[in-house]
Amino acid sequence: MDSKITDQLKDKYKAIDQDVEVHLEGLLHSKPINYWDYIQTDALLNLQVQRTVFPDENVFIMYHQVTELLFKMVLSEMAQIAESATINTETFTIKIMRISRYFDVLTSSFSIMKDGMDVEQYNKFRTTLTPASGFQSAQYRKIEFASTELINLIDKRFRDTIDRNSTYEHAFEHLYWQAAGKDYKTGKKTYTLTAFEKRYKEEFIRFTKFYQHNNLWSKYKSLPKEGRSNKGLIEAMRHYDYTVNIKWVMAHYNTANHYLNIGGKTTEATGGSEWVKYMHPKYQKRIFFPDLWTDKEIADWGTDV
Repeated sequence: MDSKITDQLKDKYKAIDQDVEVHLEGLLHSKPINYWDYIQTDALLNLQVQRTVFPDENVFIMYHQVTELLFKMVLSEMAQIAESATINTETFTIKIMRISRYFDVLTSSFSIMKDGMDVEQYNKFRTTLTPASGFQSAQYRKIEFASTELINLIDKRFRDTIDRNSTYEHAFEHLYWQAAGKDYKTGKKTYTLTAFEKRYKEEFIRFTKFYQHNNLWSKYKSLPKEGRSNKGLIEAMRHYDYTVNIKWVMAHYNTANHYLNIGGKTTEATGGSEWVKYMHPKYQKRIFFPDLWTDKEIADWGTDV
């Protein structure tokens, strides 16, 4: 063995008070790695559990599992930005473009859902999914929290009445996606929303407390003036904002419309939400980086699709 590598191994394990000889001996007993064990192929291919006999339900399940894996990749990139004490413009731009590419894939992949499932099959197996809903994706909610300040995720109807000093609990009750499961006149929540909050609310609040000052928008605003003026970074952030809040949302919306708006009759979503107004960007005007858009662009948000 190369003496330089041996010395590096000794230094590595000495730094953590470990005996390098013990670790090298362990290599004598370890099996060579192979693709299927490294990727955990067997486990991955056995994660699909159907509730019905319809073949296209498997497409539906796998598509959403792939989506969640891509969400995990997005969150990994965001964490690297958030946890950096200092980040330069070049690295920031590279990370934003990586995140955007994941969402570019997600946007184009909706054709699998829209054109890759039989409408009749879908409208039969979907009844077994009630009261589950896509808005219960905890990772996507975290992506939003990690993208921008909480005020930009407040339901448009309440943004003028909530300021940055509001408690997390109060702000949480007025997030835009609460509209998918709450009657704001009575305050009554659906089972779908109640179950989601029971599982994730405390985790979300802890997550948001960190990302409120370490989200992409806050990190951008903390850059020196030269960095904030960098055209490449601004273009990358605008691309991400538009891709997530218009292109990807509309791909999702058009897919839902394909299956739930048949013969002019709009079917209720499995979670019971008024999905047309909840999803369409022109209603909520969700914008992660508002200062990077003109007043006209904001006013026209979601109307050109």
